[in-house]
Amino acid sequence: MIKIKNLTVKFDTKYAVDNLSFTINDGEIFGLIGHNGAGKSTTIKSLVSILEPTSGEIYFNDLLLKNNRLECKKQIGYVPDSPDMFLTLSAFEYWSLVASIYEIDNKIRDDILSKYCKLFNMVGVEHQEISSFSHGMRQKVFVIGALLSEPKFWIMDEPMTGLDPQAAFDLKNLMKEHASKGNSVLFSTHVLEVAEHLCDRIGILSKGKLVFIGTLNELKEQFEGDNLEEIYLNIVKNSNSNILDGD
Repeated sequence: MIKIKNLTVKFDTKYAVDNLSFTINDGEIFGLIGHNGAGKSTTIKSLVSILEPTSGEIYFNDLLLKNNRLECKKQIGYVPDSPDMFLTLSAFEYWSLVASIYEIDNKIRDDILSKYCKLFNMVGVEHQEISSFSHGMRQKVFVIGALLSEPKFWIMDEPMTGLDPQAAFDLKNLMKEHASKGNSVLFSTHVLEVAEHLCDRIGILSKGKLVFIGTLNELKEQFEGDNLEEIYLNIVKNSNSNILDGD
């Protein structure tokens, strides 16, 4: 379980995330939805200790993140919002770096890599530099790296971006399998179709504020609209108007 309590991240006078509180349950796929700049990446980077929140608390199970950073991070698999990192390393060198950080035995590392390289069609390119890959191939490298330690908590920032249809389909199935074992999956997206077919619950962010949390059925019951896209756009439009009005 991941618990976020009154999370606030402020840059100068701007609130990137404003007093967020919600829980991601065990066995759940939770989608964080919002326009670009809504606060999705800031929230995720706070969860994985890339950003230090201005205030608020984050718990992984009963562990307070700021007091148990190393223990919490060992349980997290993170896919960043951009795969354009470690470009001078080969894919295998990057995976080996991740394995060494998580203290994964070489035999276990190789067995896990064999499984995921076959699944994501990366066999034969493991020793090529990441810089030589397309965006989608780079994304696969970081997805595999995030799964290498077999973590309990998957935290992924726009993980489907750039993936080919087969790879996206396979990742979705992995998410479902992971959650079915009692683990937690949090991912961000602005693609409503992905959220509709994959998530147990969603949270909608607008201007750093959480404007809805619940199931897709609850969303459709509470708000007017002929389809999910129309409902979402109306929620965001209304929430932005309230913020501009000072409500």
